[in-house]
Amino acid sequence: MRRAAGARNPDESPWWHDAVFYQIYVRSFADSDGDGIGDLEGIRARLGYLELLGVDALWLTPFYRSPMADHGYDIADPRDVDPLFGDLAGFDALLADAHARGIRLTVDLVPNHTSDRHEWFQAALRAPRGSRERERYHFRDGLGTTGDHPPNNWVSTFGGPAWTRVADGQWYLHLFAPEQPDLNWANAEVHADLERTIRFWLDRGVDGFRIDVAHGMAKPPGLPDMDHGAKPPEGALFDIRFDPRFDNDGVHEIHQRIRKVLDEYPGVMATGEVWVTDEARLARYLRPDELHLAFDFRLILTHFDADALRGAIDRSLAVAAGAGAPATWTLSNHDLWRQVSRYGGGAQGVRRARAMALVELALPGAVYLYNGEELGLGTVEVPPEAMADPRAHSTGAQHSRDGSRVPLPWEGDEPPYAFSDNADTWLPMPADWAGLTVEAQLEDTGSTLSLYRQALELRQRHPAFEGTELEWYGAPAGCFAFRRAPGGLICVLNTSASPIAMPPGGVLLASAELVDAKLPPDAAAWLV
Repeated sequence: MRRAAGARNPDESPWWHDAVFYQIYVRSFADSDGDGIGDLEGIRARLGYLELLGVDALWLTPFYRSPMADHGYDIADPRDVDPLFGDLAGFDALLADAHARGIRLTVDLVPNHTSDRHEWFQAALRAPRGSRERERYHFRDGLGTTGDHPPNNWVSTFGGPAWTRVADGQWYLHLFAPEQPDLNWANAEVHADLERTIRFWLDRGVDGFRIDVAHGMAKPPGLPDMDHGAKPPEGALFDIRFDPRFDNDGVHEIHQRIRKVLDEYPGVMATGEVWVTDEARLARYLRPDELHLAFDFRLILTHFDADALRGAIDRSLAVAAGAGAPATWTLSNHDLWRQVSRYGGGAQGVRRARAMALVELALPGAVYLYNGEELGLGTVEVPPEAMADPRAHSTGAQHSRDGSRVPLPWEGDEPPYAFSDNADTWLPMPADWAGLTVEAQLEDTGSTLSLYRQALELRQRHPAFEGTELEWYGAPAGCFAFRRAPGGLICVLNTSASPIAMPPGGVLLASAELVDAKLPPDAAAWLV
């Protein structure tokens, strides 16, 4: 049975070592006030569903004061709630109710940048070159005789130069949208302000943080040019030999300073968004004085093939074990295509997504689910005229993240499916989702929601999930099987085109009906 949030046997591992976190994209979860946008009270009203689902903790995307240029990741005040989502009293009520149900609550921390409407940046625009106000950010003179060219050749992840020029001729750095100026982490005031923000939310009782762009923040001295012609080593998303924008060695001192604050609050934790897949460099973020957890995105980056997936699992486990930390698994989030669509879409995509859910939840370590994956939602084709993602506006509709951010369907036969009283939701909802609503799936024992509920209950209660090691079985081509050691759960995955015989044992759960006691293609099963 789930232990009340905050309580823990001191002889046990920390709660986050094997927790199942549920990411809530706040705008898209539930709308309480009829404006077509999700909010904190909407989440509070749906806590019963989250308890029924069986998750251990929540991660809320930013709900802070923001002009919403990047839907909350451009923060104007990190220590207040934007009126679009509610207020601080509403947040406190949500936190208290979640804890009363035994669900912990973690929130986003965005230390790489602020909004251009933040009081610091507005002060910097008013201040002269070389001022204290501008030193909080990266302001530089341009190149060329008249300074008309950006200070270096860095590009924004949202497209175009990573520099924008201001009225007096200087340029400021933004690795994301122009409305998100990067903070200068060589500045002591920046460190002090983040510590103030961390303490503000921990003092209110939150259980931890997900740190946005945790491989960013630190910038190399002199801001050297990128080598646009070079490619990083195979398997490495970022390598500072080729991309000086991210994973600079100085980032680790920042995480060490964050960890010192967290260690003053027993039972709290931080997970980093670390888009670094070079094993040695990723492991550094998990040292005992840095992050408690770090997302390993290998499963997301691996296609539906047993051999490739086994290799990804082995590499992820090796990184975590080498650092003495738990692995952290995820298959989707608000920035990426949903797994149903990644795995081929349609019925095939659903079958494969269900299979991968059992694989992920069988693994030792922490797991992050993204709201809606338990319903089997796919990525939606949002019409270009309805797109709200700033990345789509700057780089083209093909790069839009909106398709994975469409509001959740709760009940009913047509949009907005009780997400809101307002049919004009912030992103349009598909007309063919009636069969995917929570209401439609709750009583259907064969639904994707029922599969997740059963899997989460077994993971939480069954002794076969103990142990932190894996043992691999021999398996037919296109398949794998592993056992949680010592002597625990067996997980079998079939990515081949034919049904396969399974290892000896009783079936606890399968993602698809067995065929003559064999596991069909595009399916997974748990045995004991």
